[in-house]
Amino acid sequence: MNMEPLWLSLKVAGIATIIVFIIGLCSARIISRKLFPGKSIIESILLLPLVLPPTVIGFSLLYLFGKNGWFGQWLMDWLGVQIIFSWWGAVIASTVVSFPLMYQSASAAFQNYDRNLEHAALTLGATKLKVFFTISLPLAWPGLLAGLVMSFARSLGEFGATLMIAGYIPGKTDTIPLAIYFSVESGRMEEALMWVITILALGFSTVLWMNTWSRKKINFIRRA
Repeated sequence: MNMEPLWLSLKVAGIATIIVFIIGLCSARIISRKLFPGKSIIESILLLPLVLPPTVIGFSLLYLFGKNGWFGQWLMDWLGVQIIFSWWGAVIASTVVSFPLMYQSASAAFQNYDRNLEHAALTLGATKLKVFFTISLPLAWPGLLAGLVMSFARSLGEFGATLMIAGYIPGKTDTIPLAIYFSVESGRMEEALMWVITILALGFSTVLWMNTWSRKKINFIRRA
């Protein structure tokens, strides 16, 4: 069996998760700590992919990154890069659909610990950057890790938006979900079953690892 869909799925999910983690961490840190007009509207926009059908997300990305789209035309003219029908299209689709999970987890993580610890460190002369890396980030890490794992799992299973913007090109954009769908379409049920078992194993391992880590973390805190 051709293993290209497995490696491509892991590559797409890995890159998308890194992007989502950085953007979700920064945006959650800033927005969750500030009160400003229109905050609810901005958060609603950031969480919108959670409730939109994948086809709507795919169409929106196609509209933006297509050859005549705002970003697509600019990328072609200035960088010579085509997003649609490439594995980068799959990365963008996975990033968009998994971002709300990371944002929600990060936002909750930054709100669920005692901020007096940060204030105390600032009072003692620590810089904001040092406070973030030595106090805020370690305290919020369990929630951030949960968002990271869920974002990876969501990216790994993305199908609808990926199909619309990246298409199905064997050896180029055939992630596991697409491989399953088109294997069934062409009657290759045994191949589809193997990919289903593969993605089930990956998803189960990811969630099992997160639960095991969380339980160890809780037990460590209780003993401390």
